[in-house]
Amino acid sequence: MPRPRRCRRIYADPPARRFGPYDRPPAGQVVLPLEGLEALRLAEVEGLDQEAAAELMGVSRQTFGRVLAAARSEVARALNGGLELVVSGGDYELVPGDPGRGRGRGMGGRGRGMGRGRGGGRQGGGPIPQ
Repeated sequence: MPRPRRCRRIYADPPARRFGPYDRPPAGQVVLPLEGLEALRLAEVEGLDQEAAAELMGVSRQTFGRVLAAARSEVARALNGGLELVVSGGDYELVPGDPGRGRGRGMGGRGRGMGRGRGGGRQGGGPIPQ
């Protein structure tokens, strides 16, 4: 029996959850979990090394590396395939405050992603809002 997945800590709800081509209809859809977006933010925007970013997310360095690699892959697939990128789901815990930027939304709470086998997510399991 595998051990249960730990929730990854994220520090901010994303300002936008849908990205796609504006000059034509998207050729499909790629889902990027919220912890993947947080890993990209910590590594690429904040410039943290994997060890420091992993500590902030509450996971091991190896797990952070896997989350980051999967997120990069999904973003690359969306950009190269003309696909819509939807930020949704995953196993995460929204933590008030943002140690990377010194600000936060103070929301707290836990999210368990849509389509990931762990619950209904923040939209209650329904369709992704447009």
